[in-house]
Amino acid sequence: MIIALDAMGGDKAPLINVEGAIMAAKEVDATIALVGDKDILEPLLKEHKKENIKGSIVIVHAPEVVAMSESPSLAIRKKRKSSIAVALEMVKNGEADAAISAGNSGAMMAFSMFVMKRLPMVERPAIVTVMPNTKSATVLLDAGANVDCKPSHLVQFAIMGSVYSSTLLDIKLPRVGILSNGEEEEKGTDLTRETHQLLKKTGLNYIGYVEGRDIFNGNVDVVVCDGFVGNIVLKVAEGVAGAITSILKEEVNKSLLSKMGFLVAMPALKALKKKIDYEEYGGAPLLGVDGISLICHGSSSGYAIKNAVKYAINCVEKRLNTIIRLELEKYKDMLALKEQNEVDQ
Repeated sequence: MIIALDAMGGDKAPLINVEGAIMAAKEVDATIALVGDKDILEPLLKEHKKENIKGSIVIVHAPEVVAMSESPSLAIRKKRKSSIAVALEMVKNGEADAAISAGNSGAMMAFSMFVMKRLPMVERPAIVTVMPNTKSATVLLDAGANVDCKPSHLVQFAIMGSVYSSTLLDIKLPRVGILSNGEEEEKGTDLTRETHQLLKKTGLNYIGYVEGRDIFNGNVDVVVCDGFVGNIVLKVAEGVAGAITSILKEEVNKSLLSKMGFLVAMPALKALKKKIDYEEYGGAPLLGVDGISLICHGSSSGYAIKNAVKYAINCVEKRLNTIIRLELEKYKDMLALKEQNEVDQ
């Protein structure tokens, strides 16, 4: 298996990506292709010790880099030889099984759609993220790819999210809900109300409207919303987790008794950190494109990159895209009919 890693993407690139690739190669029997400027990458790779490596690391030259602040539309026109573009082209051409980038997320999404194209019956790809809950984990999508959505988009998100939950998280018959401001049918917006009526006609385990708290209490497995709302939910959750950590550190340092209690609780706190830390997953897949495309946090560490490589391998081995394609096929008539109705209107 070959994983194409955008070595030039991210706040700490390329060093962190090289470190992450080496960490991953020590744990998985796969080839990690570092995509980027070979003149920069070769010396970095030589500086690291490479003993006890199960897999292998190669360099694929890409002379251009998409800056973190660069316009995605401009990058598509001007930087067809960027590390993001080359990594995705490798997947499209069968030279790699998945592509990963911690670089410009907008460019990664845009290039993924431009290079890989969309799966049949997918109008808008969606970013899926996994949120911890009191029982296991909740899948949230869209987490930021689409600000303006139609009901048909949310239905597609629900189908893809259900497949992701059952395939990657091993949850049988995932419970699917629409994020709203209340559980009553009269609540929500025109978008959520129309989507609600559509989802009731599917074969999904649809449970209706859910509220923000349900993401974390284990009452739902897949939460569907537009990317504007989803990204706010994600950033708020990250902010709360960071604030709790800071407050806890401050309180612990106030007294010797607090420090002693902290030491006793250390195993539980480490387990909690492992559960809520985004770096444990490494990346968020872009569902709906014809290939495995993982978008990582710009500030990812080498540990996060390593886990992103492992997560990409898991997506490939479990045939995530194939299963999504087959599941969407079941709703072909319904999705086609809805699309035609919108055209007629």
